[in-house]
Amino acid sequence: MSTSPTALNVQHLAVEYPKRLRNPARRVIDDVSFSIPVGRTLALVGESGSGKSTIGKAILGLAPITAGSIVLGSRDITTLPLRRRREVASQLQAVFQNPFGSLNPALTIAQSLAEPIRAIEAVSAAEIRSRCAEVIERVGLPVDALRRYPAEFSGGQRQRIAIARAAVMRPGVIVCDEPTSALDVTTQAKVLTLLADLQSSLGVSYLFITHDLAVVREFAHQTMVLDGGRIVESGETVSLCDRPQHPYTQALVAAAPVPDPVVQRRRREERLRRQEEDAA
Repeated sequence: MSTSPTALNVQHLAVEYPKRLRNPARRVIDDVSFSIPVGRTLALVGESGSGKSTIGKAILGLAPITAGSIVLGSRDITTLPLRRRREVASQLQAVFQNPFGSLNPALTIAQSLAEPIRAIEAVSAAEIRSRCAEVIERVGLPVDALRRYPAEFSGGQRQRIAIARAAVMRPGVIVCDEPTSALDVTTQAKVLTLLADLQSSLGVSYLFITHDLAVVREFAHQTMVLDGGRIVESGETVSLCDRPQHPYTQALVAAAPVPDPVVQRRRREERLRRQEEDAA
């Protein structure tokens, strides 16, 4: 049986922040392993402080790696220093929670999209203009948006632009760190649909970092649940959401909002039953 090629492979990752003044050294990620096949989405779910964003930072070269390995495609980037990250920037991009913070307010959208291309690739100005126009239309915005500035757009539109800035490099992997958490429910759904469409057309893989299991249920192929810097449960997303095994995952599922009142009532009854069993 053939297997899909791997876009990102992380093995036994550990991240430890060094001692500072009176604060002791802290290991915030401990022995985390996973892989993402080409064209697939892995969701990394956990509450604030679970370490999920630290994993994304380690992959992007923004957090110190104490142990383990990170392989992007066929290249080991574990020890690649930040100053050489441009060598893999065309294959590894990121979309963050706050799109306004990732876009220079003094640059037009065209300038923001063109900036990473010029920094990494030797291509003509005409090709850059063509790629910028193509990607801005892919994310559902008109070409004349390229002449405008970030402040002229809504939060949802700015997130589309941030996604366009990542996609314009034609990467193999995009790290999405809470990309929908600052958006309303309707805009969240539109952004998730956009990401799915880009995956279908470009074959990109996502590491999707979020605190909300409800967001990833219909979006991610696989899900890992992180608590205290360790993976406590992982598996196919729908199965994990429907039949969580670990108490921490069960609590996350119970807290996730669902539109079906019957499901809400069943979850409420299940929580009460478990509370009664614990108290007995």
